[in-house]
Amino acid sequence: MSLLKSRDVLLGGAILVLLALIASRFPGFVAPSNLVRVFTDTSPLLILALGQTVVILTRCIDLSVAANLALTGMVCAMLNAAAPGVPVAVILTMAVALGALMGMVNGVMVWKLSIPPIVVTLGTMTIYRGIIFLISEGAWVNAHEMSAAFTDFPRVQILGLPVLAWVGIAAALGMALLIARTPLGRAFYAVGGNPHAAVYTGISVGKTQFWAFTLSGALAGLCGYLWVARYAVAYVDIAGGFELEVVAACVIGGISIAGGAGTILGTILGALFLGIIKNALPVIHISPFWQMAISGTAIIVAVTLNSRKSKGKGRIILRRAQDGALEGAKA
Repeated sequence: MSLLKSRDVLLGGAILVLLALIASRFPGFVAPSNLVRVFTDTSPLLILALGQTVVILTRCIDLSVAANLALTGMVCAMLNAAAPGVPVAVILTMAVALGALMGMVNGVMVWKLSIPPIVVTLGTMTIYRGIIFLISEGAWVNAHEMSAAFTDFPRVQILGLPVLAWVGIAAALGMALLIARTPLGRAFYAVGGNPHAAVYTGISVGKTQFWAFTLSGALAGLCGYLWVARYAVAYVDIAGGFELEVVAACVIGGISIAGGAGTILGTILGALFLGIIKNALPVIHISPFWQMAISGTAIIVAVTLNSRKSKGKGRIILRRAQDGALEGAKA
């Protein structure tokens, strides 16, 4: 079994052990109705992590996803408050388009201006947060200002699952098909694995990274509407610091920060792992504010494990090369 597949199995096992430990003290946590609620709560993290996955696969990172979500959510909330009759389908389309546009801004600067992705997305993260304050003047959009259709959509039940959960499932399936069945999905791995070799095969590194940022932005925009509609409030600092959890979900799931390695299943499991921890903390009487510390620690541990495994592979290759040279000298 390959390293990536075994890592997915180990992470899946860790999730089951975690659930068993929680259930040993609080059996109600693993009740089907509660697990549905946990998955629904985790769906925004899952959707954003799927977008972040393709960005990281191309040796980039997008720190602006939470700010993208917040700005799109504020625009959707303000539009609904000003024109309650606008159909939800139109608002959804606008949210995805606006999010994709912000992703394109990141992608163009990385592609055409060759600015490091972390610098670009730190800058746009601040800019997008500033725009939220400018358009809202620091005011909140509250539940009583939103229409019932706007806030009810993510909660509509279909076959026992809310629409928000179904969107998370659809995003996961769609991303899995994109990665496995399309040239663009294969290009994400090629660019991250060996950008120089990718160029020789006719793949544009910059363009591939551009589309990765665009896809990440579109999913962030989608989450913007879903988040605001579900919680029925929009404000400047919405989803503040959420980008850390998004990166943590990817790294815990085995997505290599160096690019070119990881699986969509790993990202899904990473998001579920964090989602279970976040929902379990209040149950076991630990402050939810520890979630940030847990996410940061998880990133460090996961990156350290990835680094040690990579170094181990490098030593084996070197040792084999030395053995070959010695055999040649003896001959």
